[in-house]
Amino acid sequence: MTAEAMIDWTTTAAAVWRRHRQGLRAIRRLDPIQWQQLTGIARQQQALARNTERFLAGEPSNNVLLWGARGTGKSSVIKALLNRYRDHGLRMIEVDKDDLVNLPEIVDELSEQPYHFVIFCDDLSFETGESAYKALKSVLEGSLELPPENVRVYATSNRRHLMPEYMADNLNSEVRHGELHPAEAIEEQVSLADRFGLQLSFHPFPQDVYLAAVDALFPEVDDRAALHRLAIRFATGRGVRSGRTAQQFYRQYAGDPTALTE
Repeated sequence: MTAEAMIDWTTTAAAVWRRHRQGLRAIRRLDPIQWQQLTGIARQQQALARNTERFLAGEPSNNVLLWGARGTGKSSVIKALLNRYRDHGLRMIEVDKDDLVNLPEIVDELSEQPYHFVIFCDDLSFETGESAYKALKSVLEGSLELPPENVRVYATSNRRHLMPEYMADNLNSEVRHGELHPAEAIEEQVSLADRFGLQLSFHPFPQDVYLAAVDALFPEVDDRAALHRLAIRFATGRGVRSGRTAQQFYRQYAGDPTALTE
């Protein structure tokens, strides 16, 4: 019996690949985050929703790379996406980077399922000398055998090209007859990211967007000026304004009536 056959996809919305058991484990406690709870990333949400709706409708759609600064909502929007479209036939399988060598086996029989599967790779990046990305390449665009039409890969990363970029790689580039020819190392770096037809960038929040996210988490607070001062101090201490920072601020100060008097 295959790993996929052990999962009842009629009642299971998501699963995770476990390397030690060489199989999928159904996820029973999904993150409940909802689409409308996300703030500051409306453009990315719209593009991701459109691509996913086309995928579910059997229309042409892309694999997706969400890249950018830490804590800006890349993983959260994927989790919210599943909660939004699970009743429309969307299913999700989370695969760790170190398990990508098993990716062809994971998707082998998914084409026989009456659902549409997103392979979710969170915090994806590769170091020099790693070869696991080759299995990912074959699933993204196929080899002799085309990848299943009901499978797409959605990945998040802090790196735009997923692989390290060194100054020496640029120095090895050449100009021939007025045209720039990138070094082979650069071509290899870019070739993997190029297989993601939809690439969405996420950046640190401007202060007004960060404060709007804080306001949404504290609707009952009357003294907005004091709340904003505390929230700005909190973000400054962490060196980044993001949705994650707003959530951490909420978890630290929610329900504390003395917080705004500090």
